Amino acid sequence: MNELLTNIYDEYNRYIYHLCLKLTRNQNEAEDLMQEVWVKVVRYEQSVAEVDHVKAWLTTITMNTFRDRYRKNVRRSKYMMNQPEQLDVPILDLVPNNDFTTEEIVEKTEITKIVQEKMGQLDSIYQKTLWYFYVDQFSLAEISELMKVSIGTVKSRLFRAKARLKEILLSDNGVAEAVLPA
Repeated sequence: MNELLTNIYDEYNRYIYHLCLKLTRNQNEAEDLMQEVWVKVVRYEQSVAEVDHVKAWLTTITMNTFRDRYRKNVRRSKYMMNQPEQLDVPILDLVPNNDFTTEEIVEKTEITKIVQEKMGQLDSIYQKTLWYFYVDQFSLAEISELMKVSIGTVKSRLFRAKARLKEILLSDNGVAEAVLPA
C-alpha cells in the first residue's frame, strides 16, 4: 500500500468504523463492511490522488457499500427463499429498486443546478457554510475549525443560510414549483 493510502487509513479508519457501526448496529457486520470499504479504496488507489475531499469520498464509498450489502442480503433472506412456488410475481420484483430512472436523474441534476445558482446569491460566508456542511459533508466542529468561529456561530449561519436560500427560491415562482415539495 502506498504512503498516501497509509496516511488516509491512519486518519480515517476510526471514522469509517464508527460510520459502519452506526449503519449496521452490529460490531461484526461493521467490521465486515469496513473491510469491504477499504478493499474498494485500495482497488481505486489510482483515483485517490485526484480526490479533493477524502472524508466525503470515503463516506460515499461506505454508504454505497452498505446499500449494496443490504440489497444483496434482502435478496438472499429466508423470506425470499421461502416464497410459495405458485407466486405469480418474480421474487426479485419484491426487492425494492433504489436505482433512479433517467427522468429522476435529469430532474435531480436540474434541481441541483438551480439550487447552486441560487446559492450564488447568498453572502459568501453563508455559501461557504452550506457548501462545507452539505456538499463536503464536514461536521459542525470541522467547519468551526475551518472558518475559525465557534460551533454556535456555524449553527446560526447554517440556519440563516437555509432560511435565506428558501426565501430566494420562493421568490422565483418557476423555481419554487420545480424545487420545493408540494
